[in-house]
Amino acid sequence: MKLFATARKTLTVYASALTLGITAALSAVPAAAQDSFTWKVQSHWPGSSSSYTDSLGRIKRVLEERTDGRLKLQLYEAGALFKATDTFNAVSRGILEMGTISPAYAQDKISLAGIASGLPFAFRNVWEAAYFHQNLGFEQMLRDEAAEHDVYWATDKVYPTEMVVKEPIESVEDFNSLKIRSSGALQTFLTEAGAAASYIPGSELYSALDSGIVDGAHWGAAQGAYSMGLYEVAKYHVQPALNIAGTDVIIVSQKALNKLPEDMQKIVKDALNEQFWIRTNEYQYKERITLAKAIEEQGVQLNVLPDEVQDKLVATAQAMWDEEGKRSENAKKALDMLKGYLADLGYL
Repeated sequence: MKLFATARKTLTVYASALTLGITAALSAVPAAAQDSFTWKVQSHWPGSSSSYTDSLGRIKRVLEERTDGRLKLQLYEAGALFKATDTFNAVSRGILEMGTISPAYAQDKISLAGIASGLPFAFRNVWEAAYFHQNLGFEQMLRDEAAEHDVYWATDKVYPTEMVVKEPIESVEDFNSLKIRSSGALQTFLTEAGAAASYIPGSELYSALDSGIVDGAHWGAAQGAYSMGLYEVAKYHVQPALNIAGTDVIIVSQKALNKLPEDMQKIVKDALNEQFWIRTNEYQYKERITLAKAIEEQGVQLNVLPDEVQDKLVATAQAMWDEEGKRSENAKKALDMLKGYLADLGYL
């Protein structure tokens, strides 16, 4: 009997040890095995666009690394799942967990979209737009409006928008004769200034330029034009910039964000805030070297707009600013803040 009692005691000890071991092993299982998420991400950039790799590719890598693989991003280029103009609604409804858009594509939902996508001829330097977003509170105003639609808004970067054209603009008459691919507030601006501006998806832009459907276009600035092959058919790079703005935005479904554990929610938000500064600075560096490369290798020429054309564009731009301020009380507040800022800088 004593032998059996000893055996039972030994088995009990082994069983307890086994239970503790299993518990410890389970607790040691990587969080990725316990809590993993895969987000579908619809981009407004074609796969050939520089930002598809530099912005979307970066945020995918950063989030997957910092969550130890618990959050994975499944990327889709422009048009793969939804039209670019439908992405905001898909994210708002939770059909997509994440997307990228131009603010211009959400003008029916976000009253600040016109200001966000860039009031023409407002800022003169990239740092001014970055300061307006992050230090003066404009980014938070955008985020608050988007939150009303269950969307977390994060500007990807601020950068200049510059046109490419097939023939140089040397007079007001040259400008007035242009057919230009554009979008959002800039489309309205260019039309009011005298050109014929129309929206064409990025995936159709090269063929539209090549075939003569349009004479010029803007897709970012030098990097966008280079990566999309636009310099092959449009050899003139136009300066100054039409605007400097947060023309690209990463949007996240608040429903999807709320499903993540708190530590992962923080990782996502921190990574998006960091992305703004990294991509804004990186973009300026790459702009300089890309334009120099296009000039040297593809025979691209700078086309600085004549003073008479610039004067006309500035006058048209400033008259248009007030129209954006009429979209809502929030838009008026943002516009007043912008005008005060520009006055402080000595531009108004």
